Order: sequence, then structure tokens, then C-alpha cells
Amino acid sequence: MRGDGRGAGGRRRALVVRGGWEGHSPVRCTEIFLPVLADAGFSVTVSDDLDVYRDQELLAGTDLVVQCWSIGTLTPDQAAGLVAAVRAGTGFAGWHGGLVGTFGDSAEYLRMVGGLFLHHPEEHVSYRVRIEPEQADHPVLAGLSDFTVHTEQYWMLTDAHNTTLASTVIDPGRAGQGDAAVRMPVVWTRQWGRGRVFFSAIGHSPSDLLEPPVRALTARGLLWAAR
Repeated sequence: MRGDGRGAGGRRRALVVRGGWEGHSPVRCTEIFLPVLADAGFSVTVSDDLDVYRDQELLAGTDLVVQCWSIGTLTPDQAAGLVAAVRAGTGFAGWHGGLVGTFGDSAEYLRMVGGLFLHHPEEHVSYRVRIEPEQADHPVLAGLSDFTVHTEQYWMLTDAHNTTLASTVIDPGRAGQGDAAVRMPVVWTRQWGRGRVFFSAIGHSPSDLLEPPVRALTARGLLWAAR
């Protein structure tokens, strides 16, 4: 665990939890946003151990958890600690498989996050990300317009408790679902107890996250989710 003096000077606290499958570059991807958190006044702790979710004292004083941990498993104690912290007001945020492609055997975790990755075409594709018009003034999106990315296009299971901020259309031939195109959420928020949750499907690699609109909405999403 790496820290810089949690909560020094009354600053808000962020916990960055990263690890799991190296194909999603958890260290390089999270490093993009550490300066964002520091510039926003957060004292940041970085952990590569999921047992940090069992540290009740640490989580109680944490205003934001940023997670990038793909293809992982949570113990019941770890899941309970994280979910309890979010219900009590700790924000929870992240992107891509680091949130929805992991901990698939924890119903408690998946209910909090609001989605589960199922599939994407084998190749990277170019697709349009559509800002939902009714959400255009949301703090995460303000000033952004529709944009195109070239990366994995996620097909996910989601639930009605999500507020979709941006979406995309999966063409029939790309996902093998028959004759109909499917609109799929790309960015969503949700409330879980007193805690805010932010998720973006974009972020397979650091280059994805460095695209200007993606970096902007991801950085804003992290800050929006914080207590």
C-alpha cells in the first residue's frame, strides 16, 4: 500500500485499488488520474491488495474508491466491507473491466455496480458514443458532444437503477444478435445508499483513456462520485 499522509490538513481521501489482469494495464491506467485527484485536493492511497476492503477504519474515512481490478474474486468479507462503505457514503468509480469484468461471483458487489460485462467483438471497432440529450448538462458531460472511439465495444447486462449518461449502438453483425441493432449504455451513474457510483465502459488501454473526451468524462466522473 502506498500513501501520502491520508487526510492530512483535512483533505478528502481517495483510495485507488488496482490489480488483477495485467491486460487492462491497471497501474498505467490509474496513474493517468492520480494527478487529477491530487489537483482536486485529495490525499491519495494506492493499494494492490483487495484486503484493503476489510479495513473498516480506512474505508470509513475514505471519500472515494477508484477501482481498476479486472478478472478478480472478492471474499465475502471484502465484498461486505466495500459495499458497506459505499452505502455509508463513500463514492465508487472506475472504468471498463476494472468494474464490470470482475468479481462476477459476488452478487452484493454486482448489485452495487449495476452491470456485468458479457461480450465484445474479437477485434477493436470504431463506434460512436452518444451523449444522452436529457443528461447533457450533467457535471460529468457538460460541454461534451458525441464522439467516436476505436476500442472494445462492451455488451453488458445492466439494471434500471442506472442513470445512463452516454450510450452506443451495437450493429447486428458485430455481436451476432440477429437482425436488430442494440443500444447499449457506455457511461452510467447510480446511487447506492448514500454513496455515488460512476462507471464508463471505455478504458481497455491507457491510450483509450487519454483520448480528450474520454479523459475529461472519466476525470469528472471520479470527482462526481466522491463524497
